[in-house]
Amino acid sequence: MRHDVNGLRVLIVGASGALGGPVVETFLAGGARVAGTARHWRPAPKAFTGINADLTRPGEAERTVEAAVAALGGLEAVIQLAGGFAMDGPIEQTSIETFDRMLDLNLRAAFAMFRAAVPALTPGRGRLLAIGALAGLKPAPGLSAYAVSKAGLHALIQVLAAEGRKSGYTANAILPGTIDTPANRAAMPEADFTKWVAPERIASLLAWLASEAGAGTNGALMPLEGR
Repeated sequence: MRHDVNGLRVLIVGASGALGGPVVETFLAGGARVAGTARHWRPAPKAFTGINADLTRPGEAERTVEAAVAALGGLEAVIQLAGGFAMDGPIEQTSIETFDRMLDLNLRAAFAMFRAAVPALTPGRGRLLAIGALAGLKPAPGLSAYAVSKAGLHALIQVLAAEGRKSGYTANAILPGTIDTPANRAAMPEADFTKWVAPERIASLLAWLASEAGAGTNGALMPLEGR
């Protein structure tokens, strides 16, 4: 399903990953103008501006937003796909290093990006979108670092949604279950992949939220479970 994102100027953070590819393709197919970040690039599609960035480093978020605005001529939507997953086991086995790494990848980087992006958004048209996780709502044993980092991201989105009511932008997050990616298949080879969330489903929902049709949705944490 395509949504009307024609002409929309979009920055996709984490555009070269297993989820990033389908998201980029969905927005480009809908006529959006897209810039995307990654630490390392595969060959980028046509009509796409790649930005090398590591958002865990100071100043990178501001530089990235400046580069996107310069390339696109403005900015209407920022989509935070980048993140990570790690678990050490029960909390007594979870290292401070793992906890800090999950906070850096899943929360601090998103905070830095959205903080840099808000002043650059087109007034009255901005969209801030993020990928949260069902584990941030329904934590499971062994996921203390990951679940806390995603729960923090969910709270950040809802704060931004409240702030955006006055500033003219919306903020929402999609909370998928296990996403059907090559890395997840390799990590769980015995699982039933047909029950996982297809990246294309996430991409379609992101496009709807970014489109004018999604303008009335703000502060939503939208679970997206598999079958």
